[in-house]
Amino acid sequence: MNINELIHAVLLNIKENKFRVFLTSLGIIVGTFTIIMVVGIGMASTEAINEQFADLSAETIMIRGGMNRGQSSTVNLTLEDAEALKELSAVEDIAVSIQGNSTLSYGTNQVTSSVLGVNESYLDINNGNLIAGIPFTDEDSDKRQKVVVLGYTAAEDLFGDNVVDSLGQKIKISGRNYEVIGVLEQSGDTSGFNSSDSAAFVPYETAASYVVKSERVNINAQAVDVDSVDAAMSEIEEMLEERKGDISSIIITDAGQQLEAAKESQKTMTSLLIGVSGIVLLVGGIGIMNVLLVSVKERTKEIGILKSIGATKKDIMLEFLLESIIISLAGGLIGGLISLCVYPIMSYTDLQFIPSIQGVLLGLTFSIVTGTFFGYYPAKKAAELKPIDALNYE
Repeated sequence: MNINELIHAVLLNIKENKFRVFLTSLGIIVGTFTIIMVVGIGMASTEAINEQFADLSAETIMIRGGMNRGQSSTVNLTLEDAEALKELSAVEDIAVSIQGNSTLSYGTNQVTSSVLGVNESYLDINNGNLIAGIPFTDEDSDKRQKVVVLGYTAAEDLFGDNVVDSLGQKIKISGRNYEVIGVLEQSGDTSGFNSSDSAAFVPYETAASYVVKSERVNINAQAVDVDSVDAAMSEIEEMLEERKGDISSIIITDAGQQLEAAKESQKTMTSLLIGVSGIVLLVGGIGIMNVLLVSVKERTKEIGILKSIGATKKDIMLEFLLESIIISLAGGLIGGLISLCVYPIMSYTDLQFIPSIQGVLLGLTFSIVTGTFFGYYPAKKAAELKPIDALNYE
């Protein structure tokens, strides 16, 4: 039998058992669809992580206070700590911030947002670029000036699409009027409520006096250069140990470490979900094997006739193996098409998804490998039937 005859025989058998073939391929369809979706969601997560850390340069070091181990006391960082850290030789600059939540209002428009009290260096260190207006200074902080720089989304929520219109306008924060002096460009940060796009930034002392009740100061240090990051982190640890004593609860990490940790966590989750998809494909493959074993029994006489007129073991084996591969490939293609249909719907959900050729190829590869692996045993069993036994089978 040549390849055309084999394919024709396989397609004829599939056509005669359409419903059974469809049920057989369901596991492959679901497994392939799941793999494609997982890869797309994983790529979107990676992009979101990159965007989230894009506002931190490689020289940035995050310093955060926390709860002492086994104790009820909290180690808080202070402005005095920040000033002391600024004197370190490997540290170029220091950004400080305190954060609270408040309602921003302009006319009838209101939005609940995070309000950050920051020093003059904060926007520079965190790559907070203005699309309009000017930043505030430490002098504004010393005088407790009621001025505000809005994140892009916050400005859009209050003033509409033309965010530049917000400059010079007065908005209310915690019942007090603040003049909008600047608007940040859209960062694409996807961290939700705490996104810099949705936040409002006011001078540090202004926030401490009128908005933020928390004494928890966050510090970002900027090393002199990338090569100085490790030295800066060592100096920071030594300085804080001198000032605070036990610093086991203080977290000191650089932007690179946080980015890598976030990516590793995302990779682990993606691998786990792909593993789940593999289990679905495994179940689908077992379904294919069972159906083909039943098919071998049903077609025993047909196999005997084919062998008696000259079909070889190889021909019989290829016929059943091709049937398995075609069923799994068809299931993979259907799963891929379903994922493409689902993609537009994803834009209406909070779950981000990026369609990719890698995901489709991975899904199809898994489906074909599954069909080949689980189709081999039934194909081998069919090929090993003796013609005389097959012809006499009832």
